[in-house]
Amino acid sequence: MPTPFKALAELGEKLEATTKRLLMVDLGTSFLQNLESDETEPAVSMILGRPFPRWDQRTLEVSWATLSEIIKRITGVEWSVFTEVFSKTGDIGAATKTIFENSRVRKQIALFQRPLTITEVRRNLQSIAETSGSGSREKKERLIEALLSQASPVEAKYVVKIFIGEMRTGFHEGLMEQAVSKAFQVPLRDVQEASMITGDIGEVASIAKSEGKLGLFKIGFKVFRPVGPMLAQMADGVAQALEEHDGKTAFEYKYDGARVQIHKSGEDIKIFSRRLTDVTDSLPEIVDLARRNLKAEEGILEGEVVAVDGQGYPIPFQHLMRRFRRVHGIAGAAERIPLRLYLFDVLYLNGQNLISTSYVQRRQVLVANAGGIPLTSQLIANDVREAEQFLKQAMDAGHEGLMAKRLDSPYTPGIRGKRWLKIKPILEPLDLVIVAAEYGYGRRHGWLSDYYLAARDADTGKFLTVGKTFKGLTDAEIIGMTKRLKELTIKPSPRSVSVVPTIVVEVAYNEIQRSPKYECQMALRFARITRIREDKAPEEADTIQRVRQIYERQFQKKGRYTTD
Repeated sequence: MPTPFKALAELGEKLEATTKRLLMVDLGTSFLQNLESDETEPAVSMILGRPFPRWDQRTLEVSWATLSEIIKRITGVEWSVFTEVFSKTGDIGAATKTIFENSRVRKQIALFQRPLTITEVRRNLQSIAETSGSGSREKKERLIEALLSQASPVEAKYVVKIFIGEMRTGFHEGLMEQAVSKAFQVPLRDVQEASMITGDIGEVASIAKSEGKLGLFKIGFKVFRPVGPMLAQMADGVAQALEEHDGKTAFEYKYDGARVQIHKSGEDIKIFSRRLTDVTDSLPEIVDLARRNLKAEEGILEGEVVAVDGQGYPIPFQHLMRRFRRVHGIAGAAERIPLRLYLFDVLYLNGQNLISTSYVQRRQVLVANAGGIPLTSQLIANDVREAEQFLKQAMDAGHEGLMAKRLDSPYTPGIRGKRWLKIKPILEPLDLVIVAAEYGYGRRHGWLSDYYLAARDADTGKFLTVGKTFKGLTDAEIIGMTKRLKELTIKPSPRSVSVVPTIVVEVAYNEIQRSPKYECQMALRFARITRIREDKAPEEADTIQRVRQIYERQFQKKGRYTTD
């Protein structure tokens, strides 16, 4: 029997009401056990705030401005009700639920409604994503309006959360993996490994439900289906990296570029960004380079694409991002912003899964199959002074710093750990999300140019403001940012806007200090945006826990001021 979408929404309400992780896992387990097989992947994706599996290239392409106009239209409620609730909760979904509950029009329609099902919501989302061409905007709006018109208040809350990709129940992928393991009696380690290989826990849940443990053993890499990249933690310097890696490690240049995943099958090449977006058409010279040089018949490799000037020196990251976003005039852009590719890892080659092999072995495979494509500059060292000299060489060449990779480390897709470490010889920057903005003064009076920056709470998913800045962006970038923020606006006022937390920026600062001004009790001093992180999703932003760690670490070298 089809599962009502309301059951998924009610699960969301229960998850939102608790911080107990074991209870969350139990709630998820019970829900998964009662799903039909064909509902499992859609349900898991939507519980995690995604309309489709992580690897799926389809997007809804619906702005908050469009969504809010539809909600106003079908409820007939004064928008001040929404902004009042949003001011209290900071949650778009909760505010949507409230105005649906206050809508007389909705109450009359509800008498004649038939329940939405999980499968039906997924079909609607697919139709919205696949609508294109002339008149597509109007057609999308009709589809969204039809879907929300069928939804009860609690269902509307979670439909909207899926649209904006902000679930905020605290039920993250790690807890979902535990729920899948428990629901279908499959060892957690097997679930986690299958999730790493597929890059999507929804697909793993579906296979575990229908085929059990044996089904998970059959899972392998699929060329042209991107997987989450292995991630690194920050290290204070080369000495710490050597200590963490038992006295010997592989240092590689950390380029100021964009990470790419290259998939090859015969003559066919596809390139995916760090966010698993297909950027093949934007990087024709990289496609050609891979096609001419990679020796493997089939493979999945990783590299870094760097934009360079006429002398071959790296140029700032934002220029590279223009190439990634471009869909027209690519040939001219390739002349203006030439690219270089450096390979640094291989996950899969000619039918062989390599992620369980050591870093050293994978590097050897990469050397044998890279052809004329250079690999990242590398030094295997056990001496701090030698490593410091290598770091200086990287910085002198215009790069960001070093990566340190444990020699025996396997490749763990989508996992952040100490097997890989980042070393940047500056106060470590933070990737933060813009949650609000104010209009500037003087010549900036018409631009949203003062930005409130927030870190993500790893436990709740909530974004907590840690500072504000008007520094770092060019006039052209501010104009572009203003346009984007207006489309994401939730709560406008004459001088400011609150926005859907979507845009990630890299932020430099002088220190982190105590501040009663913000809920987190911390604030960045002299914050300035150093680049717009188009390659990062908001869930990849730095956590408030990391901000707190950096704050505490400051007192290793200086005293604390107290009022006691």
